[in-house]
Amino acid sequence: MAHVTDAPRPSTRSDGTPAGPSDLPPIMGQDLARYLAYLRAVRGASRYTLRNYGTEIASALRYCAASGARSWADIDRALLREWLGALRAAGYVPASIARRVSELRAFGAFLVRSRMLAADPFGGLSAPRVPSHLPRVLSIGEVAALVEWPPADTAAGLRDRAILEVLYGGGLRVSELAGLDINDFDGAERRVRVLGKGDRERMALIGRPAARAVARYLAAGRPALVASGGRRGRGVNALLLNARGGRLSARSVQAIVTAGGQAIGLAQPLTPHMLRHTFATHLLDGGADLRAVQELLGHRSLRTTQVYTHVSQTRARAAYLAAHPLARRPEEADR
Repeated sequence: MAHVTDAPRPSTRSDGTPAGPSDLPPIMGQDLARYLAYLRAVRGASRYTLRNYGTEIASALRYCAASGARSWADIDRALLREWLGALRAAGYVPASIARRVSELRAFGAFLVRSRMLAADPFGGLSAPRVPSHLPRVLSIGEVAALVEWPPADTAAGLRDRAILEVLYGGGLRVSELAGLDINDFDGAERRVRVLGKGDRERMALIGRPAARAVARYLAAGRPALVASGGRRGRGVNALLLNARGGRLSARSVQAIVTAGGQAIGLAQPLTPHMLRHTFATHLLDGGADLRAVQELLGHRSLRTTQVYTHVSQTRARAAYLAAHPLARRPEEADR
């Protein structure tokens, strides 16, 4: 059995389009390159998406090639079942396997749609069932404790307060937050210009507490961080800076959020995406329209946003069971 390996990141041509891995059979590498170019030019896929698709699809194709496949006709259901078994044996979780299956099926559909192939080699591939888990959501009290955690008398503390307020108050993704520049912040209108997935731009509303936190950071925190970076920090337009005056990375933002969750005693590690979940759920709890939440989150599909309605309903049910006297004591319902 061939081994499951992760392919290197696809190289890039001079025109910026991704190239297929050179160690694949020529037809497979060329068709993969065409697919990645399509995702970039037509679908507006981000570099992150292109990297992941290129790596994971190439890994599956490399497995097939190592098992003797030299053309698309050599890839059959038995070989793909072997590949799925190799993923499971290597310790891949169902969600990870399901993602790879979805990527291959989308690739196969593209090949047929583009008339490169008459039949989809991956059309019959079934993904494993992935358990459905509702996203963890913080309570209002936990959010209040979290945003008060960073010290308000240090440059880093003012920055961290701004980070937490904007993540919760605007529902931003961590990459969106880390990518903000100073001129993306509009304090008067209480909004930030965000570059989201697929390089789609939107205006995210952030509310008074978040706008105040950013304004305080800009007035007292950021200048100190610029000074700590010397000349290197003076030319940086990033909104959020590190201790050396450079742009704060998404990984550093994640570390700050995780440290905040630990500081307020959360049992589960806190992530920036949990604050995004909390933002959406609290909006729906307060009666916000689902399509408005979709727009604020920057979701392309309403189906992606609908998961938060389930969270909101689950929270409402829990509140009902905890508060209603007959819900608490069902034995008294017939009296």
